[in-house]
Amino acid sequence: MSAQGPDPDPDTTPGLEPGGGVSPGDTPPDSGQTFATTHREPRQSRAMSAAWVVAVIVTVALVAGFFLAYLIVSLVNN
Repeated sequence: MSAQGPDPDPDTTPGLEPGGGVSPGDTPPDSGQTFATTHREPRQSRAMSAAWVVAVIVTVALVAGFFLAYLIVSLVNN
């Protein structure tokens, strides 16, 4: 047994010409929509994204501090 698709049957759809075309100025029928879910989606936690922001800021600060310390040491030694 094969499942029926969401598109309307061309043999029983009014306004279609033979071969499946439509008359000039006429609009073809819409396909069925299968978009909605049957249950609510859980909300995404923002705690993980805040942790990533803090981790990135700390990493950038450490790298900038390393280069600043390297610059100071190289200026003092010359």
